[in-house]
Amino acid sequence: MKKNSNLKVKKRFTVIFLLLSFLFGLLAVRIGYIQFVDGARLSREALEQQTRDRLVNAKRGTIYDRTGKQLATSGDVETVGITPAQVREAGKVDEYAKTLAEILELDENWVKEKINSNVSYVLLKKKVEKETADKIREANLSGVSLDADTKRYYPYNNIGSHVIGFTGDDNQGLLGIEMVYDSKLKGQNGRIVSARNAAGSEMPYKYDRYYTPEDGCDITLTIDITIQHFLEKHLDQAMVDNQLQNGAAGIIMDVRTGEILAMATKPDFNLNEPFTIYDEKTQKALEEAKDEEKSKIRQEYFNKLWRNKAVVDSYEPGSTFKLITSAMALEEGVATINDHFQCKGYLRVGGYNIGCWKTAGHGNLDFVGALKNSCNPAFMTIGSRIGNDNFYKYYKGFGFTEKTGIELPGETTGTFYPEGQFNETELATASFGQGPTVTPLQMLAAIGAIANDGKMLKPHLVKSISDSNGNIIESYDTEVVRQVVSEQTANILTGIMEEVVSEGTGGAAYLEGFRIGGKTGTSEKIPRGNGKYTASFAGIAPADDPQVVMILLLDEPIGAHTGGLIAAPLAGKILDDVLRYMDIKPVETGEAASTGDATVPEVVTKSVADARKLITEAGLRCVTEGSGDTVNIQIPAANAVIAQGGTVIIYTGDAVPSNSVKMPNVVGKHYEEVK
Repeated sequence: MKKNSNLKVKKRFTVIFLLLSFLFGLLAVRIGYIQFVDGARLSREALEQQTRDRLVNAKRGTIYDRTGKQLATSGDVETVGITPAQVREAGKVDEYAKTLAEILELDENWVKEKINSNVSYVLLKKKVEKETADKIREANLSGVSLDADTKRYYPYNNIGSHVIGFTGDDNQGLLGIEMVYDSKLKGQNGRIVSARNAAGSEMPYKYDRYYTPEDGCDITLTIDITIQHFLEKHLDQAMVDNQLQNGAAGIIMDVRTGEILAMATKPDFNLNEPFTIYDEKTQKALEEAKDEEKSKIRQEYFNKLWRNKAVVDSYEPGSTFKLITSAMALEEGVATINDHFQCKGYLRVGGYNIGCWKTAGHGNLDFVGALKNSCNPAFMTIGSRIGNDNFYKYYKGFGFTEKTGIELPGETTGTFYPEGQFNETELATASFGQGPTVTPLQMLAAIGAIANDGKMLKPHLVKSISDSNGNIIESYDTEVVRQVVSEQTANILTGIMEEVVSEGTGGAAYLEGFRIGGKTGTSEKIPRGNGKYTASFAGIAPADDPQVVMILLLDEPIGAHTGGLIAAPLAGKILDDVLRYMDIKPVETGEAASTGDATVPEVVTKSVADARKLITEAGLRCVTEGSGDTVNIQIPAANAVIAQGGTVIIYTGDAVPSNSVKMPNVVGKHYEEVK
């Protein structure tokens, strides 16, 4: 009996032991799982529960122009946040919500909702100015935190907007230099790690750990803000004067270094308010659109507004390309300046009659006269001498098939004919700038090569990068891409470019006392016959010692649309400001240096040379129409009184004034505005 009792006890102990062993085994497995499998997650959650990690944005680097003026800088602002549990502990939810809503200009109910939320931290508002933040400090609200932050400021508002770019709410670069050099500018953010108690309230500041942010690098651009201002001022006026339907673009570059001194696209926008829509048509469309359509309308509007026309858009260069064709021919020796060409108003190529802008024809022209008068048949003849293979070789050599590598987003390369489609007719039209497309920046670099003894330079916008202590860590020097044509060919062309301005189609760009070289361009947009044109001007100055090269593009003007009539005079105004600012002294001008009014001399029946001399001595500009040797008509007429620096058009040969001229509305304008 006793033996059976002992056996039962043993069985019970065995069962209990096995049960306990099993339970301890399960516990060991669970502990192991928690420790080795789920430990990292639980540790992280515990840390998050016991601390709060707040970001401290680094101060973004400053962007300077070449003279040290600030183009983009960061100011100190603050981020306002709350710890809801701590605010509720104070027992003043309604009072706090009202106070914060009034100071921060927020909806009171929204603030109250955030205070009552079951989260550890809520960000109420970013980029709060110091004056506003100080009001919150004075209110002494428990559970409300103020963390250091920075806000981007652009002192010049719209000027240089497409080049400089802007940042978003998180200080990330979204356009232009701000985007391309974001990693250099933004620096390294810091942190504030605060301890919290079991209720989620922050512990005293002595438990905080502060990780200092590292400020971003500063960037110095090649842009000169004064030259940028000159360019933009005149482009703005051109937008109004010519009612440009598709905007305008302009670039000015240092011929000797490739440094971009100014680059502008119109219309532009205020960098301090980049997401503001000012266009009335777009505003009306948004008012009438359904909610699901509004986002698309905004996106399309900003995509167009922020698009940098100078580097992204391509266009047919028109007659400015005749400079490139001339360089090809002179370099290959298939034409000389003594060659003569016959223009009867068209040339038959590949079964087509391809016309000249002067339908009556230019008659007999030498090489210089062909360029001065922008004769299409002459350049089709020159193109045929160059040949398709050589034409493409130089086209590629001048950089039209590749990106320049400018430090801006979205650069394109233009277009050329696909392989097998560049034939006799295409060569003829391409020779005078119709067919292939280029970007304004590509055209600038190509003309710059001619002005720089045939050496093509890489255009660039960044001069140097410095750390937050002012030490230069990167600098960018002149980069020669290739020798495109010989120095001899380049020098011949720069001389002819001066004659194009002093005696040819670019006469409206003439500046008394300055030697300006250039070429006008007019291209009809596709589809042909739609009445839409692009007017352009490529210029260098001074022509005898080029220092700057400029390209201007006026897209879809209303009324006058040729490069000679609207782009050339614009170029003259810009270069007048730029050259004087650069302290390039004009040559002795005598009476022409005086200011005020001038009397138009009588030049009808006089030779072109004598007429130009008389007009110049009177302090006026001269534009020649036609290829004759004698002046038949002049506008304005003799003895008319106009402003100094005004333009007199002389007509020679078969050239006659157009039947109508669109006059600007000057009613109510001051004399200085009218002249």
